[in-house]
Amino acid sequence: MATTRTAHTVWTGNLAAGEGTVTFDSSGIGAYPVSWAARAEEPGGRTSPEELIAAAHSSCFSMALSNGLGNAGTPPARLSTKAAVDFQPGTGITGIHLTVEGEVPGIDQETFAAAAAEAAQNCPVSQALKATPITHEAKLV
Repeated sequence: MATTRTAHTVWTGNLAAGEGTVTFDSSGIGAYPVSWAARAEEPGGRTSPEELIAAAHSSCFSMALSNGLGNAGTPPARLSTKAAVDFQPGTGITGIHLTVEGEVPGIDQETFAAAAAEAAQNCPVSQALKATPITHEAKLV
């Protein structure tokens, strides 16, 4: 069954001095302030589209990796994934780097790295962002 998730943003003012609020409608987890300064400079307690993409990518990748490992008969005890989304004003998003540390009983580093490479390439968010260079690191702990 297909699903649809929604969020909305209300923005006031011009790009440089304006500000907005992004609201997570589907989950109801809240509303968060956004601004150009938070995107191109220091966050200052505000979020940005890049941080939201990082959240989506880190969770999607973790789910895909967990699924791949589980299907191989070695489900993870724990995965900790960080997604770093690089933004260059005037250019856009220039790259995404995924870093995962995993506790996975019964596999070696090479097997874990291969599973992570597959997840990094094939998770739905990676597929949606395939025009952007995506790199990854994977380490068993």
